[in-house]
Amino acid sequence: MTDAASPFHDLDAYVAIPRVSGLKLSPDGTRLVTAVATLDAKATKYVTALWEVDPAGQKPARRLTRSAKGEASAAFTPAGDLLFTSSRPDPDAKEPDDEAGPALWLLPADGAEARVVADRAAGLGGVKVAADAGTIVVGSDVLPSAVDAEHDEKLRKARTDKKVAAILHDGYPVRYWDHDLGPAQPHLFTADVPQSVTAPLAAATDPRLELADVTKDARAALVEQGYAISPDGTTIVTGWTVPGAKGDQRSQLVAIDVATGARRVLVDDDGADLGSPAVSPDGQWVAYSRETISTPFEAPVVRLGLVPLAGGDARVVADGWDRWPHSPVWLPDSSGLLVLADEDGRGPVFRVDLAADEVTRVTSDAATFTDVQVTSDGTTAYAIRASYEAPAHPVRIDLATGETTALTSPVETPALPGTLTEVETTAEDGRRVRAWLALPDGASGADKAPLLLWIHGGPLGSWNAWSWRWNPWLLVAQGYAVLLPDPALSTGYGQDMIQVGWGAWGKAPYTDLLAITDAVEARDDIDETRTAAMGGSFGGYMANWVAGHTDRFRAIVTHASLWALDQFGPTTDAAFYWAREMTEEMALESSPHRFVDKIVTPMLVVHGDKDYRVPIGEGLRLWYELLSASGSPAGEDGRSDHRFLYFPDENHWVLSPQHAIVWYQVVGAFLAQHVLGEDAQYPDILG
Repeated sequence: MTDAASPFHDLDAYVAIPRVSGLKLSPDGTRLVTAVATLDAKATKYVTALWEVDPAGQKPARRLTRSAKGEASAAFTPAGDLLFTSSRPDPDAKEPDDEAGPALWLLPADGAEARVVADRAAGLGGVKVAADAGTIVVGSDVLPSAVDAEHDEKLRKARTDKKVAAILHDGYPVRYWDHDLGPAQPHLFTADVPQSVTAPLAAATDPRLELADVTKDARAALVEQGYAISPDGTTIVTGWTVPGAKGDQRSQLVAIDVATGARRVLVDDDGADLGSPAVSPDGQWVAYSRETISTPFEAPVVRLGLVPLAGGDARVVADGWDRWPHSPVWLPDSSGLLVLADEDGRGPVFRVDLAADEVTRVTSDAATFTDVQVTSDGTTAYAIRASYEAPAHPVRIDLATGETTALTSPVETPALPGTLTEVETTAEDGRRVRAWLALPDGASGADKAPLLLWIHGGPLGSWNAWSWRWNPWLLVAQGYAVLLPDPALSTGYGQDMIQVGWGAWGKAPYTDLLAITDAVEARDDIDETRTAAMGGSFGGYMANWVAGHTDRFRAIVTHASLWALDQFGPTTDAAFYWAREMTEEMALESSPHRFVDKIVTPMLVVHGDKDYRVPIGEGLRLWYELLSASGSPAGEDGRSDHRFLYFPDENHWVLSPQHAIVWYQVVGAFLAQHVLGEDAQYPDILG
């Protein structure tokens, strides 16, 4: 069915496609900067460079930075100089250190050579700049016993030289997704760029910026917190984690005085986690995210909060809008904001009118937007746009009409090996269940496509944007139709869609998946006799649940999956959150491991050892129980139709380019054997 060659037919060509992410607009609105990740010479990792995109869409994109270490955290000063972080060698260093953390670099607006303006042994990141004053905020880790930067560097060197990796904890959590927390903890540092708001930074002989730690008592309060700085550079606003009893935690919203480091609580809501602040251009208000603390019986609710920066009563904005807003960006007159939210398998831009307390949708196309930037006159926005028909690319948005215009991207959009359509059905309780369906070219009643049901993770999420890692077109290129459904617990369909599956993962989410699969199998271009199911994380959980409750699929792939929920709960990196999600009784009722004896479908288990969100114990136990207790156990020779693809040095997603290739090769071979009836051709590199 799919004869035309494309990068999706060649995994080496696919991983080599450059990838666009992030967007920053200069204060005068004449420059846009994005990041482009490309493979290094050995094709074993991605290196990111900064590129400039013409906001008018007329000039070709041009590369701004080039180094083997890559660049990140782009931000403009008020004068139009470009700040970024990089671990590239410092030409002015007395003793160059190839292992040094990222330093803060400045690329002058006049085109002069980039140079280091600040550094710390631990590295710098997360650059924020005060819009009117030029004061900068950067994040950097600090060892708890360090009294100053020199002492911190000395302690780090001692740990490295003596090969000490031990960490002594006195609280929770101890790790996050794929990395250990501690002993160093994130702090925020500020510095004043020595310039007026209209003149670029002076000569290359300027001294390094003086970094001041304004969060010396932070401990673990800033782990994974977002922050912002007021336009006048006097105040930082950030989420602040407050530890609770029995390993619990929640987040306040605090304001930090840049001059003194004094901290005051802006909002303390014991019923919600607060974070992701944005300060209004007039310096009067702070918008922030408010997520209610869930219980096993009540799903979380995400809303936009608003509080005066000077202090005062906080309020929830547009509480009647049944969506989950995030990533607020202020309009220049401070009258409202642009926000993003999942909606109906998309991620549009919305405008929030604060006076009317109303929300209107701005963009109308079938896409998801990120990194929104607004011009100073409030008429135009720029953003990164992505959909299942095109990867991330920069666009211009007319805020009056919502019209979206693609800009000249640094990367060409690859040709797809098929077409995309939408499908939907009605669940037993009357709810609408919709999905994307990616079809190979030529699929028809005369040449039906085998079907792959691909279940998304989260579970609070949606199949609504291009993913380089979970890409349906690679399977479409092999002839499969790929179904991407949003069942119960998916975002973008209202709170009821989430609540109906809350605490009952094996009920409505499962029946929704079967209902939409039934509907798609009834199409005349789908071969209902050749089907498979696949999922990762929560999607892997659902794949395991499907395996124990039906034999309708010929093969099942389960990646980074939850298997025994009593075991998973206390070992995941955020056990306190899991405790809010299910009681012990609910977890047992929803646990797939109880149905292992019903599993007769061949399963491919995939897991990375550095996965801290779904620890490796889940994959190990699933693998052993498939071989020892499933309905299709290992035979007398110890072998079975099941397979276990194990990555000793990978995380939840399996991200390195060559491992991603192996992942798709093994998945393709497993599906070809059990769905298509072909010989499994596993990659030689696995030995």
